[in-house]
Amino acid sequence: MDPLDRLAEPGLDLLHRVDTLLATGAPEGHRIWPLLRRMQVLPGEAVRSFLELPAAALADAGRSVRQLVRSYDEASAALTDSVPWSGPAATAYGEYRAALLRHLDEGPESLVGRLESTAGYADALADWVEGSRRALARTLAHALASTEAVAVVAATAGPRTTAAQLTSPAPRPSAENEAAEIAARVLAVLCAAYDGAETLLRQWGPSLAESSWPAPVTAAPRYDAPTQVGW
Repeated sequence: MDPLDRLAEPGLDLLHRVDTLLATGAPEGHRIWPLLRRMQVLPGEAVRSFLELPAAALADAGRSVRQLVRSYDEASAALTDSVPWSGPAATAYGEYRAALLRHLDEGPESLVGRLESTAGYADALADWVEGSRRALARTLAHALASTEAVAVVAATAGPRTTAAQLTSPAPRPSAENEAAEIAARVLAVLCAAYDGAETLLRQWGPSLAESSWPAPVTAAPRYDAPTQVGW
């Protein structure tokens, strides 16, 4: 359990209250508006969705992918075994064998190269999740200990208050402003996190492309020469 897990319950409770106040409005011109337009979600729901990211699975993915390399190494070893034969068939086989060896494990565009890139991307995503969770945990910790949180809780006192249940008179403008401040801090962190994810995809995208089979260019088959095989 990391700091974000420990802060999830009180943090989501505070953000539920923030969402309730934001549902009644936010100060005009507040910095929360561009963040809401971009994220298209209130901070409570945004954090709940972020908490559902499979952090543990991503952390294990790179190691699992790298374990597949052994199978390719075994296939390459089998293809490198010498075959004592000669003739047109042996020549054609040798050309395709060399091409297959290159396709299996020669350079970043080979199958092994793509596996290593996939594993690296999974590691980078795991690091992104870990770093984003730390940043969000810090933001929630500061929010929970802030004077803004006191104003938000006071304005939404009562069990699981909803926007429709807010009693008259309407929430004080200061409470709406405090809720907007907390929301802006949380959404700003999540915006930065998702920007980081998009940057990773742009960086790794080219090395995650499909590895195409580079068929060898061979001469027309010949049938006028014998094939000699010997062991």
